[in-house]
Amino acid sequence: MIPSFSLLAIAAYLLGSVSSAILLCKIVYHQDIRDHGSRNPGANNVQRVFGWKAGISVFLFDFMKGVGAVSLVYLAPVSHDSEAFVQWQIVFGLCAFIGHLFPLFFQFRGGKGVAVLAGAMFAIHPWGALMSIILFGVMLGITRYTSVSVLCAAASYPLFVNLLFGLWLDPQIPYTIRIFSVVVALILPLTHISNIKRLLQGKEKKFALKKPVRKV
Repeated sequence: MIPSFSLLAIAAYLLGSVSSAILLCKIVYHQDIRDHGSRNPGANNVQRVFGWKAGISVFLFDFMKGVGAVSLVYLAPVSHDSEAFVQWQIVFGLCAFIGHLFPLFFQFRGGKGVAVLAGAMFAIHPWGALMSIILFGVMLGITRYTSVSVLCAAASYPLFVNLLFGLWLDPQIPYTIRIFSVVVALILPLTHISNIKRLLQGKEKKFALKKPVRKV
């Protein structure tokens, strides 16, 4: 039996609701990451509090959540070469993103969704996402602010998709993906409002690979 679109969307949301940051910190360190650091259950805060190995583990898990959610489209009753296929890729990716922001399993207190959305972006348009990820790394090296790097990468995604690929390398790129790229650039700043406020106040912490700030 082929799952319906609604069931797959729910599955994507539930997948997004699995918070690797909360689970890892509770199982390995017996701590709730939402009680420490910036209180955000995401890779960046986990890295600050418990070290870079824990942070990378959380990022990779959440990234694969985005990839996995988008891949649910292969279970849907839709042709793989149709516009609808791309549309449902985006829907499932956004469902996972919403699940990460408001996880059913953790009192709807989730993270900012960067890694999940990055995974979805990569699964939907890998080259555009890869270029944005590279820009993120470059900006992180220059500014050492994770939030600034995320915002720059998000803003660059529609430029890469619509200009570099849409006008030059891949003019046949679906308009649904073009619109999705703009949506990405608009929604990630909304999840980083607190970071933007701290940047304006000069209180945002810089990224640093160092020992955990807590004894574990």
